[in-house]
Amino acid sequence: MLIHQLGQSILKTFDPETAHRLTIGALKTGLVPQASVVHDPILKVHLPKSGLELMSPIGLAAGFDKNAAVPTAMSGFGFGFVECGTVTPGPQDGNPKPRLFRLHEDNAIINRMGFNNEGLVKFEANLKNYTGRAKLGANVGANKVTEDKIADYVVGLKAVWSLCDYVTINISSPNTPGLRGLQDKASLQDLLTRCGIAVEESKETWPEADPRPVFLKLAPDLDETAIDDIVSVLDSAGGWLSSLIVSNTTLARPESLKSPHRDQAGGLSGAPLFDASTDVLRQFARRLEGRFDLIGAGGVATPEQAFEKIKAGAHAVQLYSALVYGGIGLVERLNEGLAELIKADGHHELSDVVGSGL
Repeated sequence: MLIHQLGQSILKTFDPETAHRLTIGALKTGLVPQASVVHDPILKVHLPKSGLELMSPIGLAAGFDKNAAVPTAMSGFGFGFVECGTVTPGPQDGNPKPRLFRLHEDNAIINRMGFNNEGLVKFEANLKNYTGRAKLGANVGANKVTEDKIADYVVGLKAVWSLCDYVTINISSPNTPGLRGLQDKASLQDLLTRCGIAVEESKETWPEADPRPVFLKLAPDLDETAIDDIVSVLDSAGGWLSSLIVSNTTLARPESLKSPHRDQAGGLSGAPLFDASTDVLRQFARRLEGRFDLIGAGGVATPEQAFEKIKAGAHAVQLYSALVYGGIGLVERLNEGLAELIKADGHHELSDVVGSGL
């Protein structure tokens, strides 16, 4: 743990993107020591529609490991599931630098990375090397220059289908022009219809493979009408989906932000996102009434916050930004603290907590 703290202090002396690159490099070479993780049985999760069994409800969100370079290493820190990506069919550099900013005063991050990644060919090769215990997710997106964005999702979904435990369709990044427009009712209907066909074709291509649940990652910047429209499409063209991830980063800038970087363009994540993302999660949970699994993301940094997300309807949670400020040891602290909270609240299973605060 002391080594982790020392490494975290050193990384903070570098600009955020350099620090991230060094972290990935250290993980690839085994320079980051791992603790022997034993999960409390009370943390076991069964995702009802997805069918996935998780050792822990704490997951790594996409964005940390864009190229699936270190999922085995990350699995060893206590995550119940790790999600790699976002990957696009072709490699792309992303947006001009600087594009990643620490908001120290706010425990937050602003990024406008723009799906920088090495493309599907490298991503697929890396997925094949995974040997971790945590469930492995692959998050797919669309290239910036592609006119038919939905076609890119079809390509990505088919490419990773047999190489992971679940696939996430990411239509909520604010840093690719036109991407969030796929959340509009007509566009979402088209997306889910075409991706649903791709799922059926993938099942035929790999009949020996277990069915892969598919998740849909949404933005927090949705009003009630938009939420109602999404639920309507989910219940028609999207019935084959297993889960929603709520939510991605926000374009909103709360007045409480103090950092000099607060006006940078891009998606805001971390502590300021917690309330808004949890509210949207709660709204989806009330409307869907258990018809889809829900993954809560946005601002989770403490056991209490993970507990609140679960009470708001999440079956599991994801985090990334909190690792920047809490270090990799945060995962073990979240697991331990969450188990204590579940027991203190009088429950014997995590599933008893899901949606108990609605």
